[in-house]
Order: sequence, then C-alpha cells, then structure tokens
Amino acid sequence: MDERVAALSEQDGWQVEGFAARVHYKGADDYYSIEYYAPSECVLYWKVKGDGETAVPVGRGTVPTPLRDRVRQDLAEADIDPEVEKRNL
Repeated sequence: MDERVAALSEQDGWQVEGFAARVHYKGADDYYSIEYYAPSECVLYWKVKGDGETAVPVGRGTVPTPLRDRVRQDLAEADIDPEVEKRNL
C-alpha cells in the first residue's frame, strides 16, 4: 500500500483499495464518490445517482466548492499536496 493512500485511510470516511483511496460525501442534494489515485497523483469526482449503484464522472467545476475544500483539507491532513485536487488528467 502506498504511504499517501495509507495516510488518507486515517481520515474520516476514506477507504483504501490498492493504490487508490475513496470517500463518499453529500454535497447540497447530490452524492459524490471522490477517488485519489497515488500513481498519477490525481483526484476524480463521480456523481452518484439516487439508486446508489450508478456513478458518472463529473468535472471538478461542477462539484460544490465546500466539498472540494473538504477534499483538499483531507489531502493536506494526510500530507498530500492539496494542489493535486486541481490536477487535470
């Protein structure tokens, strides 16, 4: 397990799977799944449909600012540069 991913697992709600970490948050009336990938040092946002089974990738510009701020805070607390949240793929 990558040390960055391990550090994220210490943050509230984050779960680890190999070289990735995932957390689920509610933003406004929408549900999101946020994933951090250590090898590419990037964050992906997925909007989760009401059924909880279907998720579609969304651009970070569509994600509520408070949610993005929370993700950057979690990254910083895990000693990951919070600027990776803004990185484009």
